[in-house]
Amino acid sequence: MAYRKRNRAIYSILILVCVIGFWLFENFYTPATYSNNNVGADSNNFPKELLPSSTTGEVVDHSYFSLSYNEPFEQAEWVAYVLDKKNLTYDDRKRPYFIEDPYVKSKSADWRNYKGSGYDRGHLVPAGDRRFSSQAYNETFYTSNISPQDREFNAGIWNDLEQQTRRWAKKHGILYVYTGGVLEEGLEEIGQEDVDVPDAFYKIIARKKGNQIITISFLIPNKPQFSPLRNFIVSIDDIEKETGIDFFETLPVKEQDEFEKQKNASGFKF
Repeated sequence: MAYRKRNRAIYSILILVCVIGFWLFENFYTPATYSNNNVGADSNNFPKELLPSSTTGEVVDHSYFSLSYNEPFEQAEWVAYVLDKKNLTYDDRKRPYFIEDPYVKSKSADWRNYKGSGYDRGHLVPAGDRRFSSQAYNETFYTSNISPQDREFNAGIWNDLEQQTRRWAKKHGILYVYTGGVLEEGLEEIGQEDVDVPDAFYKIIARKKGNQIITISFLIPNKPQFSPLRNFIVSIDDIEKETGIDFFETLPVKEQDEFEKQKNASGFKF
């Protein structure tokens, strides 16, 4: 009888240790940083003259993408990256942990803000666009690269747009992609750090054709959608009015005007 009681006590202690260990792992474990600054200068080949303005001045250059972090909203106001046809691979990558971005001065929001919120940790730079190397893939799991997205939106029309963007890259070779949520006052907030939930997300896709820049832009409400992507095409001017961001600020105004006011898909066939 005493032997059984002793065994039960041991089992109870082991279970308690496991529960405590799991809780500590979930709440306090943070893996090592993913970025390698020695790689960044050569591999992040986004043209500096095409980077957008930053409303916060908090621009971070990672090895394979750049971002402007907006601390009050606890997410990036834009990410910018090159989508190159030759880098679109189907390599099988182990999904890493989401971790805070150590290169954001204030650090980015903890991924635990999303737990139980009902929203997905929506990638801005898609992990699927960065399978060509483990570092490129892992960097997309910085929390500076995620934003709260409705699950049906994320798995539905947003996923459709990401796949369509890859098809355009395969056709045209090199694309310059800008993505973010529309950040404004009065948004719903989640988690202890009050991560804002954008009501809409935008994506601007640009390519060069000789001396011309050809673009297509989308602005899509952050909720389930049942209309084709074409219905969400807007002009870059429209997105700039919504976000307060100048997406081609270093280009001559006349050159910007030529493509920023356009609202069509003439250079990007579906």
